Order: sequence, then C-alpha cells, then structure tokens
Amino acid sequence: MSALNMLFLFLRFITIFSILILLINPKFEQISLSIEKPNLIVAVDNSNSILHLGQEAKVTSLVDRLANDKKLKEKFNIQFYTFGEQLKASDSITFTEKQTNINNAFNQLAQIYRQSISPTILITDGNQTYGSDYSYTNYKQPIYPVICGDTIQYTDLKIEQLNVNRYAYLKNLFPIEAILNYNGDSSVSSRFIVANGSTVVYSENISFSRENNSKIINFNLPASSVGVHVYKATLEPLKSEKNTINNSKNFAVEVMDQKTKIALVTDFIHPDLGAIKKSIESNEQRFVSILNPNEVLNQINDFQLVILYQPNNKFNKLYESLNSENKNRFTVIGTKSDINFLNKINPSYSYEITNQLESYQAALNKNYGAFLIDDMDFESFPPLNSHYGLATFTVPFETILNKTVNRVSKNNPLLATFETNGRREAVLFGENIWQWRAQSYLNNKSFNAFDDFIGKLVQYLATNKLKSRLNIEYDSFYYGNGNVIIRAEYFDKNYVFDARETLNIVVKDIVSNETKTFPLILKNTNYQVDLSSLPPSEYQFTVSTSKEKIASSGSFKLLEYNVEQQFLNADVTKLQQLATSSNGKSYFIDSTENMVNDFLSDNRYVTIQKNNKNSLPLIDWNYLLIIIALSLSLEWFLRKYNGLI
Repeated sequence: MSALNMLFLFLRFITIFSILILLINPKFEQISLSIEKPNLIVAVDNSNSILHLGQEAKVTSLVDRLANDKKLKEKFNIQFYTFGEQLKASDSITFTEKQTNINNAFNQLAQIYRQSISPTILITDGNQTYGSDYSYTNYKQPIYPVICGDTIQYTDLKIEQLNVNRYAYLKNLFPIEAILNYNGDSSVSSRFIVANGSTVVYSENISFSRENNSKIINFNLPASSVGVHVYKATLEPLKSEKNTINNSKNFAVEVMDQKTKIALVTDFIHPDLGAIKKSIESNEQRFVSILNPNEVLNQINDFQLVILYQPNNKFNKLYESLNSENKNRFTVIGTKSDINFLNKINPSYSYEITNQLESYQAALNKNYGAFLIDDMDFESFPPLNSHYGLATFTVPFETILNKTVNRVSKNNPLLATFETNGRREAVLFGENIWQWRAQSYLNNKSFNAFDDFIGKLVQYLATNKLKSRLNIEYDSFYYGNGNVIIRAEYFDKNYVFDARETLNIVVKDIVSNETKTFPLILKNTNYQVDLSSLPPSEYQFTVSTSKEKIASSGSFKLLEYNVEQQFLNADVTKLQQLATSSNGKSYFIDSTENMVNDFLSDNRYVTIQKNNKNSLPLIDWNYLLIIIALSLSLEWFLRKYNGLI
C-alpha cells in the first residue's frame, strides 16, 4: 500500500472516529477547587444620636481599625454598611441621619446574607427612633453589638411623647395628651408649660419621685383663628440635668374654618361602605354620613359631596335633587346596580347591558392630569366585580384606572372623572374596593397609601377649582425629624403628563429673607424635591417651569425637633440581650481590644474549601468540529492535487 493511500486511510479514520465520538457523546468530569471565606458584616449607626452622645471619634477610629486589620481581612470578607432610616452599603460615616431603624437594617441584611456564614458587628448606641423592636429580629447571624455612649444614669426630666391632631376646627377645643417621664432617685418638682409664641396658654405643676416617675396630662386648647399655629411644650429642667433638649417639644395645629361633609348613600349593607368611610375619615377634616336615598333628600345642602353606592330606581328622586342643585358626585357601580336605570338617568355615560358579570383588575393611567396620583402597585390588587361590558361616555373624561383582564388592557375605564355643567363627577365600575384597602395594608403595612388615594379623589370632587397644568402637593407644616418632600405634576396643553419640562423651586425664608433655588427631580409620574436640609423656620415657595413660564406658590412651616437628641445613654440592656439571643458577644466602645482576637480564634468562622465537580459532554468540545473540518478538507485537497477526483 502506497504512502499516499496510508495518509488517505488515516485522514478518513480521523474523520469517522470524530463523528462517532460526537454521536456517542461521552462525558468527562472536571473538578475545580475554590476557597470561600466567611463574611464579616460591620453595620455602623450613622444617626445624629452618635454625634449628640460624643461618640463619633471613637466610632470612626474603630471602623478604620477594622478596615485596616490584615489578619482580619485574611480570614473574612469584610463588608461595611451604615444605617439610619435605611441600610446603605458604605463605609462613609457622616452621623447626619435623622431617624434610626435598627430592625429595618437587620431585615435588609437578612435578605442579603441568607445562607452564608456572616457574623455581624453592630456599632450603635441602641436607641431606635421608629420601627419594630429590634430585639425580636429574625436575623439568623451571630450579632456582636459595640455599645456607644455613656452607661451612667443621670437625673433627667423628659417629654416622652405629645399626642395631638394635625387639624382642628374654628371655635372648637382640640385635645392634647402629654406623656412626661422622670429618671432619678429623689423626689422633684417641675412645671409643665405650653406657649404659643410668648403667650403661655397652659401650665401645670408636676411632681415626680422614684416610684411615681411618669405622668400623663390631658388638656384642651381653643382653636380661635384660622391657620397654622405653632406651640412649644416645655417641662422646666432641673439644675442638675445634663440633657435639657428633651425637655421641650414643638408641635403645630392647622385650624380649619369648616369640615367637609360627605354623604355615602346606599340602600343595602356592604363591606365597601366601611372601607370608604374609614379611608375618607382618616383625614380629620372630613366626615362621612351613611344614609339611605330617602334620608339624604332633606339635608342634601349640608354635604359638599354625595357618593352614590350602587344606585337603582330608589335613587330617582335623589338624582333629581342632585341635578337641580348641580352637586358633585361619585358613583360606584357594582353587581347590584340597576344598569337600565343608570343609562336612563345619567346622560354623561352609559353602560353596555349584557346580564353577565366579570372581574376586572386595575392599571394606572400615568397621564391622568386632574391631581397627583402615586402608583400603589394597582396590578397587585384583587379584581373588582362588575357587569361585563364597556362604558361609553358622551362627555370628555379622564381615566384614572383602566380595566385589565389577565393583565390585558380592555381600553376602557375602571375609574374615571369628568367635568360637566360646572360640576365634577367620578365613576367606579366595580365593587369590593374594601379588598383594595386590605391589600394596600399587606403591601405597605399601613392603610396610608390607599387612604391618601381616596382622599385625593374626594378632595378633587368636593371642590370646583379649575384644572391647572401645574399641580403641587405639600403639607402646611413639617416636623424637623421627617422628610420635607414637595411634589409637582406638569401637563402639556392637552393635559398629558410632560416629562420633558424642567421645574425649579424658589424657597424664601420669611424670617431671614434668605432665598434658595432647587431643581425638581423627575420620579415616576411626578417631579419631587427634598427640602429636608432647610433649617427650622417659616417658608414661602414658588414652583415654576422653565419653558412655559407657569408657576404655582405655597407656604409651609418647618418645626424644630431632632428625635436623635432626646437620648442620654446607650440602650445597654437591649443590646446585651441581642448579643446573648444571637450567640454573639457585646462590647463597649472603650473596650474593644480583644474583639479582633475573639473573631480570629472563633472556630465557627473558618475558611471552607469547596470542590466543584462539573460533568462536561464532549459534544461541547469545539475542537472536534475543527478536526473533522481539517481532515475532510485535507483529504479533498490531496485527492484533487493527485488527480483522484
């Protein structure tokens, strides 16, 4: 056999052998080694209380020492976080956070470090200003609190809490509840004073002892004039007190000249009625009366808004009265509504009659322009029950919520508003809105989001103010420990939300006449600005657009209060309990010399070597295809060159 034939035989063998390997597809195992170090989480309290207790230098020094310890970095993956209201992945410490939520920090860490070994150093004074009690956290990692602050108990008087409504009504008395605490061993006397400016409006002598160390005072103040009234409550300090900041608290009350009265009219009982009433009355400026169609007729002029819940032919006289008085109204149409009656009595819209029922979910129309609406994740809400069919409007209308079925839009309103003949109306094509309020609570752990949504709808319907292209939303006063957020919404000439405009706010301090300008940032379907950096004072502001030169103005008061300055000591007991319950250990900030050695010698935290075995099919080996292509190409070339093909 010639050498050339041997070469052809060899190339053909390589080709067939490679193809057979691909058909059989054998597998081989690949083993790789990896080293996994345990995590060491360092969570630092970035709130203002650390600064107030004079611990900022010690905390910063400890964080630097942990970050630069070579042995610690060899054994652990060190991750630094700061927390105040929210947890942040950072080692930049400013001690400027106005609130502390330790439990929220643990909840967020628990989501990040669910399975890995991650002992956690918690550098804090343990003073939490809001949130659930962190000593009952579900965080599964060992916790090592480093306690910052003085542990000596000083004699101290403190206004623990002031309970007062934000609103009052002219010529009425508004109630105030003050909770006063005393920390000390001897019997002392003081005086509790409430002042409006330089005028003392209430005072009472108070006595405390070691056994009787708490007092609750209830009293009423008159609402004599309309507007925002600022008061200062003071518990006169003792001569020996170290912290006198917690002896005073500012509070404010906005006095209104009237209360909005709303009639909720129905002829049968339904859970929606209670949900609507509670949502509306969450704003103390509003009062809801549940009446039947006949009861409301004689007092129709006492109400600024009438809600018609699933009307039928029993509402005939009520509709006549509403039309004659040109009253604003909100109609809820459900499975028990008389569609024939509604189509006859209401010329603004009609509903298709099919004698079938359907469940519709909601999708927010982000271009709705009458007032600001926050997206509450409406798509997660349960469906509302209604008649199957489409609504047809004979007047211009705006859709707040669209109907969807299985997340497919029906291009038909579920909740809409319109203005006709100088009055405002809204219509909801569905019942069981009580389930929305319950779902909102499950989503946010609060009814506030849903109640605010209903409140804005009611506020729009209860007034006849002309529509504006620039709407602003703000409170008349803010407390210094909260966020000062002002929202704005801008629409083009067709009342479609315009995200291309540039909005600015000019804020003027009425006391100092200082003026500052801030840009508003686009966030979802509105513009926002955070003015929390402003000092306590009284302010006027103007929000304006840069292109259309449209402006809207308002004013608010920012009250002085820093909850982080109310503490004298670290919460040693709770932090030590936290360490014990989590199988960790507590340290004081002045005695952390042995902490690093404790971590290095703890046998629970060791580096783990992992073997990763991967089964790789040979069909994934691309070189086989290259070999087949080369062998076939070379055989063809040689045969061609030698004249065999």
